[in-house]
Amino acid sequence: MSQNRIALDYPQASLDAIDAALAVLDTEFANLIGLSPDERRQLMKMGDKSEAFCRQAVVVFSENSGVLPRNFDLDGYLADLKALDVLRPRLARVQRLFERMADSEMALGSDLMAGSLEGYAVLKVAGKGAGLEGLRQMLSNRFSRKARTVAPEPGGTSVSNG
Repeated sequence: MSQNRIALDYPQASLDAIDAALAVLDTEFANLIGLSPDERRQLMKMGDKSEAFCRQAVVVFSENSGVLPRNFDLDGYLADLKALDVLRPRLARVQRLFERMADSEMALGSDLMAGSLEGYAVLKVAGKGAGLEGLRQMLSNRFSRKARTVAPEPGGTSVSNG
C-alpha cells in the first residue's frame, strides 16, 4: 500500500479504559443540555465583547445588588458565570481531542481508499483470466454511473444522460 498516513492498533485493555472514561464523562456531564437548531438560532449569543460586558456587569451587580429587581436571581447569575468558567477549559480539551479523532478517521479512510484503488487497479490488469472477473466486477460497482434524468423538455419528454 503506497499511502499510510496513520496506523492505529489499540489493545483491548486500552479500548476498555477509553470506554470507561467515556462512560464517566457521560455520567458526569449528564446535566448538559442539547439544543435544537431552531433553539440555537433563537438564543442570544455571547461573543468576546459581550463576555467583557457580562463580566463587568457581574462586578457592578455584585456591588450594587440592592438596585436590582427583586426577581433578579443574582446567585443564579453568578453560578452561571462560574459554570461557564469551569466548562470552557474542558470543552477546549474535548474539542482538541475531537478534532484529532476526526482527522485520524479521515486519514484512515483515505488510507483505505488509496489502498483499495491501488489494489483494484492491479486487479483490473493482472486479474484477467485468473478467475477474479466476478470479484473485479463486484468492485467496479463503486464506479458505475446511473443514467441521470434531466428535467422534461418543453414537449413533456424527459431526456436521459447516460
